Amino acid sequence: MATERELSDFLQSVEKRAFKRTVYHVRDEESALDIVQDSMMKLAEHYGDKPPAELPMLFQRILSNCTLDWFRRQKTRNALFSNLSDFESASDEGDFDLLETYEATSQSQQVESAEDATRRAQVLREIETEIMELPARQREAFMMRYWEDMDVAETAAAMGCSEGSVKTHCSRAVAALSKALKAKGIQL
Repeated sequence: MATERELSDFLQSVEKRAFKRTVYHVRDEESALDIVQDSMMKLAEHYGDKPPAELPMLFQRILSNCTLDWFRRQKTRNALFSNLSDFESASDEGDFDLLETYEATSQSQQVESAEDATRRAQVLREIETEIMELPARQREAFMMRYWEDMDVAETAAAMGCSEGSVKTHCSRAVAALSKALKAKGIQL
Protein backbone atom coordinates (compact mmCIF):
# COMPACT_ATOMS: atom_id res chain seq x y z
CA MET A 1 0.00 0.00 0.00
CA ALA A 2 1.36 3.38 -1.03
CA THR A 3 2.05 5.87 1.69
CA GLU A 4 0.98 9.47 1.32
CA ARG A 5 4.60 10.41 0.59
CA GLU A 6 4.99 7.69 -2.07
CA LEU A 7 1.80 8.85 -3.78
CA SER A 8 2.95 12.46 -3.67
CA ASP A 9 6.38 11.55 -5.07
CA PHE A 10 4.79 9.51 -7.84
CA LEU A 11 2.47 12.35 -8.85
CA GLN A 12 5.37 14.80 -8.88
CA SER A 13 7.39 12.45 -11.07
CA VAL A 14 4.67 12.12 -13.73
CA GLU A 15 3.06 15.54 -13.78
CA LYS A 16 5.26 17.14 -16.47
CA ARG A 17 5.15 14.15 -18.83
CA ALA A 18 1.41 13.78 -18.34
CA PHE A 19 0.89 17.47 -19.03
CA LYS A 20 3.00 17.41 -22.21
CA ARG A 21 1.25 14.29 -23.45
CA THR A 22 -2.17 15.77 -22.78
CA VAL A 23 -1.30 19.10 -24.40
CA TYR A 24 -0.22 17.14 -27.44
CA HIS A 25 -3.59 15.37 -27.55
CA VAL A 26 -5.98 18.21 -26.78
CA ARG A 27 -3.85 21.10 -28.08
CA ASP A 28 -4.99 23.42 -25.33
CA GLU A 29 -2.86 24.06 -22.24
CA GLU A 30 -5.72 25.00 -19.91
CA SER A 31 -7.76 21.93 -20.83
CA ALA A 32 -4.67 19.74 -20.55
CA LEU A 33 -3.97 21.07 -17.07
CA ASP A 34 -7.58 20.36 -16.04
CA ILE A 35 -7.38 16.82 -17.42
CA VAL A 36 -4.10 16.07 -15.63
CA GLN A 37 -5.37 17.53 -12.36
CA ASP A 38 -8.60 15.54 -12.60
CA SER A 39 -6.60 12.38 -13.29
CA MET A 40 -4.35 12.98 -10.30
CA MET A 41 -7.33 13.61 -8.05
CA LYS A 42 -9.05 10.43 -9.21
CA LEU A 43 -5.89 8.40 -8.65
CA ALA A 44 -5.44 9.78 -5.15
CA GLU A 45 -9.12 9.46 -4.26
CA HIS A 46 -9.85 6.00 -5.63
CA TYR A 47 -6.48 4.23 -5.83
CA GLY A 48 -4.25 5.90 -3.24
CA ASP A 49 -4.24 2.70 -1.20
CA LYS A 50 -2.79 0.56 -4.02
CA PRO A 51 0.85 -0.63 -4.00
CA PRO A 52 3.31 1.90 -5.50
CA ALA A 53 4.18 -0.48 -8.35
CA GLU A 54 0.57 -0.34 -9.62
CA LEU A 55 0.32 3.45 -9.66
CA PRO A 56 1.93 4.09 -13.09
CA MET A 57 -0.46 1.84 -15.02
CA LEU A 58 -3.47 3.03 -13.04
CA PHE A 59 -2.55 6.65 -13.67
CA GLN A 60 -2.05 6.07 -17.41
CA ARG A 61 -5.46 4.42 -17.66
CA ILE A 62 -7.14 7.22 -15.72
CA LEU A 63 -5.37 9.87 -17.81
CA SER A 64 -6.45 8.18 -21.04
CA ASN A 65 -10.04 7.91 -19.84
CA CYS A 66 -10.12 11.56 -18.75
CA THR A 67 -8.74 12.59 -22.13
CA LEU A 68 -11.36 10.52 -23.93
CA ASP A 69 -14.05 12.09 -21.76
CA TRP A 70 -12.75 15.55 -22.70
CA PHE A 71 -12.97 14.69 -26.41
CA ARG A 72 -16.51 13.38 -25.95
CA ARG A 73 -17.55 16.58 -24.21
CA GLN A 74 -15.96 18.70 -26.95
CA LYS A 75 -17.70 16.68 -29.62
CA THR A 76 -21.03 17.17 -27.93
CA ARG A 77 -20.46 20.87 -27.31
CA ASN A 78 -19.24 21.69 -30.76
CA ALA A 79 -21.54 19.39 -32.72
CA LEU A 80 -19.31 20.16 -35.67
CA PHE A 81 -17.98 17.31 -37.73
CA SER A 82 -15.59 17.46 -40.64
CA ASN A 83 -14.96 14.76 -43.15
CA LEU A 84 -11.20 14.29 -43.12
CA SER A 85 -11.06 13.19 -46.72
CA ASP A 86 -12.39 16.60 -47.83
CA PHE A 87 -9.22 18.20 -46.48
CA GLU A 88 -6.66 15.75 -47.83
CA SER A 89 -5.04 16.22 -51.19
CA ALA A 90 -3.24 13.74 -53.41
CA SER A 91 0.09 15.31 -52.42
CA ASP A 92 -0.36 14.70 -48.68
CA GLU A 93 2.18 12.23 -47.42
CA GLY A 94 0.90 11.55 -43.93
CA ASP A 95 1.60 15.04 -42.60
CA PHE A 96 -2.07 15.93 -42.43
CA ASP A 97 -3.18 17.82 -39.32
CA LEU A 98 -6.92 18.41 -39.05
CA LEU A 99 -6.57 21.23 -36.52
CA GLU A 100 -4.20 23.22 -38.72
CA THR A 101 -6.35 22.62 -41.78
CA TYR A 102 -9.56 23.49 -39.95
CA GLU A 103 -8.04 26.72 -38.64
CA ALA A 104 -6.87 27.71 -42.12
CA THR A 105 -10.25 26.82 -43.62
CA SER A 106 -12.22 28.70 -40.98
CA GLN A 107 -10.12 31.82 -41.58
CA SER A 108 -10.64 31.75 -45.34
CA GLN A 109 -13.58 33.36 -47.08
CA GLN A 110 -14.75 30.15 -48.74
CA VAL A 111 -18.42 29.29 -48.26
CA GLU A 112 -19.62 25.73 -48.51
CA SER A 113 -22.81 25.08 -50.40
CA ALA A 114 -25.79 23.71 -48.50
CA GLU A 115 -25.70 20.60 -50.70
CA ASP A 116 -22.05 19.91 -49.84
CA ALA A 117 -22.67 20.50 -46.13
CA THR A 118 -25.66 18.14 -46.17
CA ARG A 119 -23.73 15.47 -48.07
CA ARG A 120 -20.82 15.71 -45.64
CA ALA A 121 -23.15 15.53 -42.63
CA GLN A 122 -24.80 12.41 -44.10
CA VAL A 123 -21.44 10.73 -44.73
CA LEU A 124 -20.28 11.54 -41.22
CA ARG A 125 -23.46 10.10 -39.72
CA GLU A 126 -22.84 6.92 -41.70
CA ILE A 127 -19.22 6.76 -40.50
CA GLU A 128 -20.25 7.36 -36.88
CA THR A 129 -22.93 4.67 -37.16
CA GLU A 130 -20.40 2.18 -38.51
CA ILE A 131 -17.89 3.05 -35.78
CA MET A 132 -20.56 2.43 -33.16
CA GLU A 133 -21.25 -0.98 -34.77
CA LEU A 134 -17.65 -2.11 -34.21
CA PRO A 135 -16.98 -4.50 -31.34
CA ALA A 136 -16.08 -2.59 -28.17
CA ARG A 137 -12.35 -3.42 -28.14
CA GLN A 138 -11.95 -2.59 -31.83
CA ARG A 139 -13.81 0.69 -31.36
CA GLU A 140 -11.68 1.57 -28.31
CA ALA A 141 -8.40 0.80 -30.09
CA PHE A 142 -9.51 2.65 -33.24
CA MET A 143 -10.54 5.77 -31.33
CA MET A 144 -7.37 5.90 -29.24
CA ARG A 145 -5.06 5.36 -32.21
CA TYR A 146 -6.77 7.50 -34.82
CA TRP A 147 -8.84 10.00 -32.85
CA GLU A 148 -6.43 10.65 -29.98
CA ASP A 149 -3.24 10.03 -31.97
CA MET A 150 -1.92 7.69 -29.29
CA ASP A 151 0.91 5.40 -30.35
CA VAL A 152 0.62 1.63 -30.13
CA ALA A 153 2.42 1.38 -26.78
CA GLU A 154 0.26 4.08 -25.15
CA THR A 155 -2.90 2.49 -26.49
CA ALA A 156 -1.82 -0.94 -25.24
CA ALA A 157 -1.09 0.45 -21.78
CA ALA A 158 -4.42 2.29 -21.64
CA MET A 159 -6.37 -0.75 -22.84
CA GLY A 160 -4.46 -3.18 -20.66
CA CYS A 161 -3.45 -5.46 -23.54
CA SER A 162 -0.42 -6.22 -25.71
CA GLU A 163 0.77 -4.03 -28.57
CA GLY A 164 0.02 -6.88 -30.95
CA SER A 165 -3.60 -6.92 -29.77
CA VAL A 166 -3.87 -3.17 -30.40
CA LYS A 167 -2.55 -3.62 -33.94
CA THR A 168 -4.97 -6.49 -34.54
CA HIS A 169 -7.96 -4.55 -33.18
CA CYS A 170 -7.08 -1.49 -35.29
CA SER A 171 -6.53 -3.53 -38.44
CA ARG A 172 -9.85 -5.32 -38.03
CA ALA A 173 -11.63 -2.04 -37.28
CA VAL A 174 -10.24 -0.34 -40.38
CA ALA A 175 -11.10 -3.36 -42.54
CA ALA A 176 -14.65 -3.54 -41.16
CA LEU A 177 -15.20 0.20 -41.59
CA SER A 178 -13.81 0.15 -45.11
CA LYS A 179 -16.01 -2.77 -46.13
CA ALA A 180 -19.15 -1.31 -44.54
CA LEU A 181 -18.64 2.14 -46.03
CA LYS A 182 -17.77 0.76 -49.46
CA ALA A 183 -20.99 -1.26 -49.36
CA LYS A 184 -22.87 2.01 -48.81
CA GLY A 185 -21.05 3.64 -51.74
CA ILE A 186 -18.84 5.85 -49.58
CA GLN A 187 -15.28 6.20 -50.83
CA LEU A 188 -12.77 7.88 -48.51
